[in-house]
Amino acid sequence: MGATGGANGGASGGASGGAGGGANGGGRLNLLLSHGGWEQDSWVDRLPRLLEPMGVVSHRAENGKHAATVIESMPIHIAIVDLALPLDRPEDVEFAEGGVRLLELLARLSQPPPTVVVRRSRTHRDDTRELNAALRAGAYAVVDRPSDTHELNLMLEVLRRCLTRFYEGRWPSGV
Repeated sequence: MGATGGANGGASGGASGGAGGGANGGGRLNLLLSHGGWEQDSWVDRLPRLLEPMGVVSHRAENGKHAATVIESMPIHIAIVDLALPLDRPEDVEFAEGGVRLLELLARLSQPPPTVVVRRSRTHRDDTRELNAALRAGAYAVVDRPSDTHELNLMLEVLRRCLTRFYEGRWPSGV
């Protein structure tokens, strides 16, 4: 898999075009990459660079409202939803309702994409509640926020499994 795009999009979460130039407004695969954006040089900055050479276009959204705009503007083939996503402004981390609302929005689409949920590190009770909510919303996988190379490799493996299971190992733009 490969990705280009929103890694350098900054607060606007802009997407940049990528290799592959598929018929669906992006590359071979459009990846919605939501993230609260409070960490410098995090996994969300590295993931698009790893995926870019294969034609995956990462459309980065740093709040729920921007994610909704991205979803309305193009087909999303796989979504990574950070449950710590703020609803409106990145600085509103304490109002991190955007992730749950984004899950609900994705579930209501006529063709919901496979969704990988990145959970917050909180109490066991909160983790259980968020896990249940994510699974009820149809999440394909729930993972911890990648903090090192090993965990980033696990995220890549989950994305590979999404491609295999939901698109029979073919790029969605060619389906």
